[in-house]
Amino acid sequence: MLIILLFIVWMLFFDTNSWLIHRELDEEIQELEDNKEYYMKEIVKDQKDIKVLKDSSELEKFAREEYFMKRDNEEIYIIEYEDSVPKNKKDD
Repeated sequence: MLIILLFIVWMLFFDTNSWLIHRELDEEIQELEDNKEYYMKEIVKDQKDIKVLKDSSELEKFAREEYFMKRDNEEIYIIEYEDSVPKNKKDD
C-alpha cells in the first residue's frame, strides 16, 4: 500500500510529466488558442479595411479623419466640446 501511495504522489507532483505540469500546459494551450482566435478576427477586420481603403475617396476620408490631413488650399478647424476636453487638476 505504501509503495502505491508513493507512486501516486510521485506521478502527481514530482515526475517530469506530472499532473501539475500538464495542467499548466493545458492552460497555456488554451490561452494561445484564445490569442489565435482574437488575431484571426483582427486579420479579417483589417482585410475588410484594406478593401475599403483601395478606393481613393475612402482613403482620403480616412486620412482626413484619422491624421487630420488636408489639401494645400484648405484650412481645418478641430472643434472640441467642453465635455471631451480633459480638465487640468490645477483648475479643480
